[in-house]
Amino acid sequence: MSSNTAPAQSRAGSMALRAAFLAFGASALALPAFAEGAAGPLAGLVPVAIGPVPVDFILFALTLLGVAIFHHRVFTVAVTGLTAILAWKFLVVGFKHGAGIAGLSAHVSHEWVVIANLFLLLLGFAVLSRHFETSNVPEKIPAILPDNWLGGVVLLALVFVLSSFLDNIAAAMIGGIVAKHVYHGKVSIGYIAALVAASNAGGAGSVVGDTTTTMIWIDGVSPLNVLHAYVASFVALAIISVPASLAQQKFHPIQKAATAGISVDWGRVGVVVAILATAIGSNVAANLYFPQMLDLLPVIGIGVWAAILLTAPLRKPDWAIVSTSLKGTLFLLCLVMSASLMPVESLPPASWHTTMGLGFVSAVFDNIPLTALALAQGGYDWGVLAFAVGFGGSMMWFGSSAGVAITNIFPDGKSVWKWVTQGWFVIVAYVVAFLVMILMLGWHPHAPHA
Repeated sequence: MSSNTAPAQSRAGSMALRAAFLAFGASALALPAFAEGAAGPLAGLVPVAIGPVPVDFILFALTLLGVAIFHHRVFTVAVTGLTAILAWKFLVVGFKHGAGIAGLSAHVSHEWVVIANLFLLLLGFAVLSRHFETSNVPEKIPAILPDNWLGGVVLLALVFVLSSFLDNIAAAMIGGIVAKHVYHGKVSIGYIAALVAASNAGGAGSVVGDTTTTMIWIDGVSPLNVLHAYVASFVALAIISVPASLAQQKFHPIQKAATAGISVDWGRVGVVVAILATAIGSNVAANLYFPQMLDLLPVIGIGVWAAILLTAPLRKPDWAIVSTSLKGTLFLLCLVMSASLMPVESLPPASWHTTMGLGFVSAVFDNIPLTALALAQGGYDWGVLAFAVGFGGSMMWFGSSAGVAITNIFPDGKSVWKWVTQGWFVIVAYVVAFLVMILMLGWHPHAPHA
């Protein structure tokens, strides 16, 4: 093991232990609540809202603000925020499914499949991206890309296409690896934001391209009822591609020729294809033949790791990437868990105005529970919703799994200020593309589907 890997493992382990101790401390403080079986020992003694806003949301907002300000300490902020929210639930308001340990256990049993899938996929796709990087394919990519700013446009388009049939995390990470090579590691934060936006746009109209669209499909919506999200997605891609690529070309020009004397490791390419095929196959097979399994096991994540382990004798994975990606993965899971604890019991009446607002909310609030709420409520135009909650998460680096995954490759992207100021065109693209879709197609809510 290299000298750089050991400190990384030590830091990740230290952070994980700190998280465990903080969570244990919060639980210990709340022990009286378990004995009483009430919402919490402080219930009725402290206000549960400040004005119309529940304290739960204020704690979550402070966590997100901390992530925005202390972007070099995001894991610590996320763990602290989750701990504060858990303590509030234990001591005062209880959980959605009950009080104390029983309430937390019920909540975890309801959410664990989503959490486990994200954990397995983020780490699995980190291994996959390293396979792809060391296959030397990224070194050959410059030969097929234009040698000016149009090269950046073509790369974004490739990520868009990949995301239509791959998970958007994988598409974003593959795009990030290629960008890292063709720009010699000097990739602007604006272009990183564009890569995330392209991957989220590409998955918005495909039920195998994004977790949220897969959820919509699982719930009984026809894949054809999300397909028109591509009307907005194509507009969004056109808007982000030019400014992002021009700014990147100015920041650091694209490499004009493939690296000479390097051959492609086709065995490693085969491993990449096998892992991706397994991810797609397990997703499609489970949805078509064993839909009940999707609520019981993290099917896609298990499929990815089964492929990684089965192909390991052919090409050994770089296991060190798992430890170096662990901290970023745990950060995302803390945010997702915090979001799932919010008392969002209902949404405003379904309309295109509400849906457009959900896109902005998804930039800071995990889009998986938002999609679940929308499915439970019904009455949405599912293609419009798919674009809103899918592409909307691109407006912040932690607004989508693809953003969190790619900032493991480019840690400088973990700055809300730089993401918004250098990737301003993502926000413009969301607003313009959404309005174009509404003006062209209108709002057509679908009848109950399940």
